[in-house]
Amino acid sequence: GGDAYSEASLEKLMPWDTSFWVERLKEKTFDLKEEELRPYFALDAVLEGMFGLIERIFGIEVRAANGKVEVWHPDVQFFELFDKETDQHVASFYLDPYSRPADKRGGAWMADCLGKSEALEIDIPVAYLTCNGSPPVGDKPSLMTFREVETLFHETGHGLQHMLTRASVGDVAGINGVEWDAVELPSQFMENWCYDKPTVYGFAKHYETGEPLPEEMFEKLKQQKTFGAGMMSCRQLLFGVVDMELHSNYDPEGDETIFDVQRRMSNIYTPYANPLDEDRFLCGFSHIFAGGYSAGYYSYKWAEVMSADAFGAFEEVGLDNEDGVREVGRKFRETVLSLGGGIAPMDVFTQFRGREPSPEALLRHNGLA
Repeated sequence: GGDAYSEASLEKLMPWDTSFWVERLKEKTFDLKEEELRPYFALDAVLEGMFGLIERIFGIEVRAANGKVEVWHPDVQFFELFDKETDQHVASFYLDPYSRPADKRGGAWMADCLGKSEALEIDIPVAYLTCNGSPPVGDKPSLMTFREVETLFHETGHGLQHMLTRASVGDVAGINGVEWDAVELPSQFMENWCYDKPTVYGFAKHYETGEPLPEEMFEKLKQQKTFGAGMMSCRQLLFGVVDMELHSNYDPEGDETIFDVQRRMSNIYTPYANPLDEDRFLCGFSHIFAGGYSAGYYSYKWAEVMSADAFGAFEEVGLDNEDGVREVGRKFRETVLSLGGGIAPMDVFTQFRGREPSPEALLRHNGLA
């Protein structure tokens, strides 16, 4: 704080100052804070809107089924999924939406409760969807930030792949056996709908007045999505290529240290922000040394390519073309959400899209093309 963080000191900007000033520039550019959006994103309304989207594009109806099963906390809700055409019960899930700091870890995740398995005679998969939103207070419902709305859509994408699988061998049913670099495809795909105006305005209403989210706020949300997208893309590409270089070509007995590799790659991907000589970021890069992403960090960006391209199929038929959206949605359900891990992800994607993934949609969504 203090004078060191005044605009007059910007000429002395150091690498550790960048995040702070990026946030200040973002606030100044868009004049939009997360807390201002909460009143427009009441959890029950968001759920209703999201379930409407799932029915619209996948032909799946989500019905509340509270009281049908035992739950571990009064906040937990239970839902059942039905095929709209046949009225067949195809899956169920628990939703644990609120934060409980005393006995629940932070973050958001999807986990399998029961996986589809012919051997175990389990035909109706069950998922857990867990978030950490603000609980209701008195007459005030649970109000979400926009980021929490995106997270809910994200985890639901994982859940849909688990629940709508048609694979009957447990080890490759749902999310099981899906190769690492395709796991995030359904989840990131669902996030795209948070920037589709009809979808958002299906639930973005002030919890007290019923007034829709002001259009200028929605436009700022869309603009914020692409703010700094170029630098973030370069950063992710750098991490991915450093990871691959260290695990593929690095020779511990050679002349280069791991930090030399980092600087060499940084000169290519982030020449505007080369690490200082004292930089030891790699010592804390737990993703690739302790977190399961060894030689796999690239999968973050690759999943973005695939999910953006998948959403691009809907854009191509027209997001307001109900018949087209329904047709593409059913195809997505029959391929990406249904085939499980027994078929290579590239083959699954090609069955859906008719070709291999292209980065064009992601570059467009990021405002880079």
